[in-house]
Amino acid sequence: MISQEITVNGKKFRLSMTDQLLMDVRRLKALYNAAYEDPESFEEVSSAISNTINQIATAVEPNVSDSDLDGLIQSIMKAVDEKTKEADEVKTKHAEDAAKSIKKATKSAPKFAKKTRK
Repeated sequence: MISQEITVNGKKFRLSMTDQLLMDVRRLKALYNAAYEDPESFEEVSSAISNTINQIATAVEPNVSDSDLDGLIQSIMKAVDEKTKEADEVKTKHAEDAAKSIKKATKSAPKFAKKTRK
């Protein structure tokens, strides 16, 4: 679990980035996209958006006021995006390093020649 401090409207909040939070942020983005792509469905997804926002808000301390909620959600989404990008970069670097190690190991492996009988 990663903890991060977020400042919204001059107030500091401590954010605990858990797997649940990451899933909630992804879900919120998907709900926003659904509402954007089909404005007629907004009424259907608005309660799901509200529930997801409230769930995300529970990941911070102290409790957030309604006046800070929008800015807090935006900051959390940005923080999650940054951490996801960092994690993806680490995974890519790890995969590249592993590929180089394998390639290097196969180049330096001793080569055995078959002896032919005459």
